[in-house]
Amino acid sequence: MNKKILLLEDDELLAETLVELLKESSYDVDLAIDGDEASELTYENSYDLYIFDINVPEINGLDLLESLRGADDSTPTIFISALVDMNSISKAFEVGADDYMKKPFYPQELLIRVNAKLATPNLIFKYNDLEYDVAKNILKKDSSIISLGEVQERLFKLFIENVGGVLDKEILLSCLDNPSPTALRVAITKLKQTTGLNIQNLRGVGYTLEQS
Repeated sequence: MNKKILLLEDDELLAETLVELLKESSYDVDLAIDGDEASELTYENSYDLYIFDINVPEINGLDLLESLRGADDSTPTIFISALVDMNSISKAFEVGADDYMKKPFYPQELLIRVNAKLATPNLIFKYNDLEYDVAKNILKKDSSIISLGEVQERLFKLFIENVGGVLDKEILLSCLDNPSPTALRVAITKLKQTTGLNIQNLRGVGYTLEQS
């Protein structure tokens, strides 16, 4: 049975994008455009994950989650919000958030976090001398922890979760802060040097991480 997600988002374009992305990844998604609708859906359904915006009509996302936690609803929750002040972020975790993403963000990054939240506990990817713990977001090479920059980390997660598959260049470009074919080549080269991943460029198609 597919995992079920409740998305609370009143930005129509963003909501459509996220719903499509999540459904393509085999999640069942219910969309609510205001807090009242989201609240009703939580009474009528059981969810594996909540994704809440904060500034929405009727009940805002913070108050909604606070009321749900008060009703012993422990469903994992990711906030997505344009609010970047520390008060809002602190309040989100105080009321029971598990994660907080600041808008604008890359939809693929949200998908990575959703996959991590809903992954089988202790899911670990192994590739040659690399070991990646999804839940803890820890990458080891020859048993030593290594750190990646934000861009390389986004690329790494996409490749390691799609070993043997072909990743479209547009998806990879969305991981960059200043997307361009040259910047992508440089970022992938650095990633290969740091991790030893066997990433191949399929001209006109995209990139693939060869099986270990």
